[in-house]
Amino acid sequence: MVKTRIAVFVSGGGTNLQALMDAAGRGELPSGEIVLVLSTKAGAYALERAKNNGIPTAVCSKKELGSQEAFEAAVQAELEAHRVDMIVLAGFLSILSADFTRRWPHRIINVHPSLIPSFCGKGFYGLRVHEAALAYGVKVTGATVHFVNEIPDGGQIILQKAVDIAPDDTPETLQRRVMEQAEWILLPRAAELVARGIAEEGESK
Repeated sequence: MVKTRIAVFVSGGGTNLQALMDAAGRGELPSGEIVLVLSTKAGAYALERAKNNGIPTAVCSKKELGSQEAFEAAVQAELEAHRVDMIVLAGFLSILSADFTRRWPHRIINVHPSLIPSFCGKGFYGLRVHEAALAYGVKVTGATVHFVNEIPDGGQIILQKAVDIAPDDTPETLQRRVMEQAEWILLPRAAELVARGIAEEGESK
């Protein structure tokens, strides 16, 4: 079977990217191959992680490109140059437009650090999600991997995993535990599920 060619979009440290690369190294992503890591920031440590694994990288900065249209055109050009079949958003802090996501139906997945539909949508990212969960007083949180459409965090859910909240949790300790117990487990599993579906679809054509 021809492997699904995956681009991982990042904006920061790349811990979820590392989880994907580690899973691939263990043979847990047999249907996919990471062929590009694209960052919104030139200094993102995720780019170093990619280079250390021999994966091509690219930087597309909306600030430098000047508009959403120019940014997405540059991103699309990189995807075409690397013949990408599927996109994984892994700590990617830019919102993609409806025009862009429509070109990739059921081909973009994202990991979000809560149990959607709780604490999600516009403005909920990073530590803000965990701060909101603690402020609300929920006893269980977790992570969700979902397809990406034009609504922030609004696409079909692929996988979810719950994580208990401890009485003495801070946003930082909760963030770390959600990563370790949910995000880093779910994202490679969901990537393999979607990559396998795309690969099988390609074979049946």
